[in-house]
Amino acid sequence: MKKAYLLLLLGLWLQTGLVQAQRTDWKIVTGKITSPWAEKVNPAKPLPEYPRPQMVRENWLNLNGLWDYALQPRTQQDNAPNAFAGKILVPFPVESALSGVGKTAGQENVLWYRKSVTIPAKLRKQNVLLHFGAVDWLADVFVNGQKVGTHQGGYDPFSFDITSALKGSGAQEITVRVWDPTNDGPQPRGKQVKKPESIWYTPVTGIWQTVWLEAVPKTYIAATKQTPDIDQQNLTVTAKVQNLGTNDRLRISAWSGKNKISEKEVAANAEAVLPVNDPKLWSPENPFLYDLRVALVRNGKVVDEVKSYFAMRKISMAPDAAGVQRMLLNNKFVFQYGPLDQGWWPDGLYTAPTDEALLFDIEKTKEMGFNMIRKHVKVEPARWYYHCDKLGMLVWQDMPSGDMGNRWEQRPGIIGKGTEKDRTPESEKIFRTEWQAIMDANHNFPSIVVWVPFNEAWGQFKTEEITNWTMKHDPSRLVNSASGGNFHPVGHIIDLHNYPEPVMPAPSLFGAKQIIVLGEFGGLGLPVEGHTWQDKNNWGYQNFKSADDLIKRYRPFMDTMTDLIRQGLSAAVYTQTTDVEIETNGLMTYDRKIIKIPTAELKQMHAKLYSPSLVTLK
Repeated sequence: MKKAYLLLLLGLWLQTGLVQAQRTDWKIVTGKITSPWAEKVNPAKPLPEYPRPQMVRENWLNLNGLWDYALQPRTQQDNAPNAFAGKILVPFPVESALSGVGKTAGQENVLWYRKSVTIPAKLRKQNVLLHFGAVDWLADVFVNGQKVGTHQGGYDPFSFDITSALKGSGAQEITVRVWDPTNDGPQPRGKQVKKPESIWYTPVTGIWQTVWLEAVPKTYIAATKQTPDIDQQNLTVTAKVQNLGTNDRLRISAWSGKNKISEKEVAANAEAVLPVNDPKLWSPENPFLYDLRVALVRNGKVVDEVKSYFAMRKISMAPDAAGVQRMLLNNKFVFQYGPLDQGWWPDGLYTAPTDEALLFDIEKTKEMGFNMIRKHVKVEPARWYYHCDKLGMLVWQDMPSGDMGNRWEQRPGIIGKGTEKDRTPESEKIFRTEWQAIMDANHNFPSIVVWVPFNEAWGQFKTEEITNWTMKHDPSRLVNSASGGNFHPVGHIIDLHNYPEPVMPAPSLFGAKQIIVLGEFGGLGLPVEGHTWQDKNNWGYQNFKSADDLIKRYRPFMDTMTDLIRQGLSAAVYTQTTDVEIETNGLMTYDRKIIKIPTAELKQMHAKLYSPSLVTLK
């Protein structure tokens, strides 16, 4: 007993020493506001949570923490640095305060990362995968000096099998080289620019989501795809299997708590349809999730297994009694109302300081009486969508904009085709590849109900072709072809932006074949002293000096909205969840320390928008 106690004390002493040593190598960059979670960041274990809730295995290792870094001229990128500049806290982008670096990389430089890793024996017994949640933008990955792969794309996860590059024992060296041209390149980059101003923000370069190792057998499940059908009361499941054997099979089971409700076994390259009788439907009011287990079976023995979850929900459209197309959830009209959520943090930029922080914005949005979030020209880590699934938050997912330079001048009530951007073949391929990867990576999250390929004609091209391709790629969701931009009679939705008042296009446009939504409005600005990115020259679409004045302006918007719902409006998006850099039109300050309008008051104002008496379906 005494020996065990001494060993425990020794372990705690060593762990404390490690954390203190890590802290001496890292400190947050000062000079900007921070969120309450910045002080909770543990440099020894930042963002330690399992990063992929839709596909869980037990045998994994989180590689977040302090890595070596160096910025090197791109002209010398073929040679690894002779010396590294210091430590960077992964997964925070190099420009962020939480990275401990706070430097801009720029297109003229490449960013190098290096980490020495001792892989536990339990992982070495199988093949080892190296996973990246997201790296912006072009990443070359090396293990022990051997190149294991290259990836383009700042918003989709990727992985490499590094087994053959590992040494027989001892520490393994992982090196990553990243190049990101920000707005000098054609790639998707959202709101990032070299010179931040107005609605354009600080660049994000490098690793910005969790890095991790995972042990898998030689033949393993690489991905799953699950699609519910509430009308037929079933769930369709397929899996992508690496190194598939001739007689391999999939055994798939669905669970409600501890009760198995359905099981099917099919060939590993086949589609399984599981009955889900009398399903519990997922909705903002009742976000019920079923558990799912997918096992790879060979000669009756389970070779690999992953745990997941799903929800029974349907997003669709149908005309109301007046012939106006309406957005339906589970075959019923539910008005969707939520904020434009850009997902930026004053301390981590693209990366939330902690999982608690990531959850906070969603929880507060729910408390404010919203039932939807438009995730604006950014894609979040998988855990963000997982939280939305659990809390019951509908999500409209934008494709991050890129290759901009042509904009459609949008005016209230004026709808028509503008000039589309003439993209190069390289630019078009980059867009298509990443958009498909984003849709595939996030297909299984039930909270996502709308895909948005384009925003305000920012780099918009081949609208009808891209929209039809998106609809074909995922027929289980609605597609909003161009939010507030260059309109075409294609897709399920027509989407107008207007600041500050809520308005709507006429339901008769394009033959009344599309759902009418207000994709952005509001933008009411209120800078709060001590909680702004900069001290002066802050910006909003309409500025106020007090919370009372802000509320007085916002409240009539809700009265207008109820009239618009009766006339044909199916959804609306208010700008925005939080302030972002010099934009101060958030419902919360950028540091999340001040909520400008009390949540209870917002919830009371929003409640009338969801009255079923506003709309009658046929």
